Amino acid sequence: MSRSPRFFPRKLHSRHAGWVMPLLLSILMTCVVSMIITLRTVGLAPGVCSLWLGAWALSWLIAFPTLLLALPLVRRLTALLVARA
Repeated sequence: MSRSPRFFPRKLHSRHAGWVMPLLLSILMTCVVSMIITLRTVGLAPGVCSLWLGAWALSWLIAFPTLLLALPLVRRLTALLVARA
């Protein structure tokens, strides 16, 4: 039985989790939110995809550094509000 190729050849070291998680979260969240706002604003008009991609790119450029800066504060606030298991 042959092994199928892995999508990711190797995993990143765990020390990279501090920027990989905000990177993925910012991509996902800005993609969804910018799509909803773009569709609400212009509807399914011609060129909506290029408008959405422009809105997504700008929002991601703001969201990713914001997440990197805010994450330590959010972790501390979460620790204040949530009991340890």
